Amino acid sequence: MGRLGIGMLLVALGLAWTAPARAQEPVRQEPLRQEPLRQEPVRVVATFSILGDLVRQVGGDRVAVSTLVGPNGDAHSFVPAPADAQAVAASRLVVVNGLGFEGWIDRLIKASGTKAKVVVASKGIVPIEEADDGHGHDHAVDPHAWQNVANTKTYVANIRDGLASVDPEGKAAYQANATAYLAKLDALDGEVRTALAGIPEARRRIVTTHDAFGYFARAYGMRFLAPQGVSSQSEATARDVAAIVRQVRRDKIPAVFLENVSDPRLMQQIARESGAKAGGRVFSDALSEPNGPAPTYLEMMHHNVKEFAAALSG
Repeated sequence: MGRLGIGMLLVALGLAWTAPARAQEPVRQEPLRQEPLRQEPVRVVATFSILGDLVRQVGGDRVAVSTLVGPNGDAHSFVPAPADAQAVAASRLVVVNGLGFEGWIDRLIKASGTKAKVVVASKGIVPIEEADDGHGHDHAVDPHAWQNVANTKTYVANIRDGLASVDPEGKAAYQANATAYLAKLDALDGEVRTALAGIPEARRRIVTTHDAFGYFARAYGMRFLAPQGVSSQSEATARDVAAIVRQVRRDKIPAVFLENVSDPRLMQQIARESGAKAGGRVFSDALSEPNGPAPTYLEMMHHNVKEFAAALSG
């Protein structure tokens, strides 16, 4: 075998000896990345749309909110269905307004068998005592406390604490969300006062379908009249309507407003018989649909104040 042949043989043998050595070298593996476990949202049931929005503002992406009485729905006349009991049973937190607003909620909670914590959002608010106006409704106090922005700050604090009690790991997030939202409520309160400041004192009088704006009236220097009491279920009699018409004429009340949860015919009759201006649609006990003018609490308050100011300033 020539020198060339011997050289090639040696090269081949060298490859044969080194190949196993390379094959036995350990393979370096990158450490597996551990994906963080996704937090299961806290299931919360809110009794009506305004409360549902407040829970979402505080809870953020840590909560999944179900609302029993949806947009444009009337909580006064709501009748729960079996699906509502199932939603309550599956929840970890139930947020209610209190003050007698949801006359059906205690029965629903009992029927559902839920172990959820119940938060009364209005806890700590001094209610307006209902005057005896002869309407015969069941409320002892006015439950519409959210119509005063300062009261809504109490709602937010109660919701924040309720969420933290069932989800301690989210306490810091709930605190941060609530603090940011409370700043927005402070700004809203100032905006409401500024918008109404230009309305002459003599014109700060409004007729609405039912007596849902008592807290707004006290907080912002307005006067509201209504043929129905604090519950929209109370029936306005012909005598009630006639009394309102006479008062509108006598006091020269500038405008009457239709609420989104009420039958429009009553307000149309009062406007027609009294000669008062028919104002726009306002939102008292419920938000609008998502693409409407009042899909959140902040937008609801802005919309109502805009309608009031437009009707009363002229």
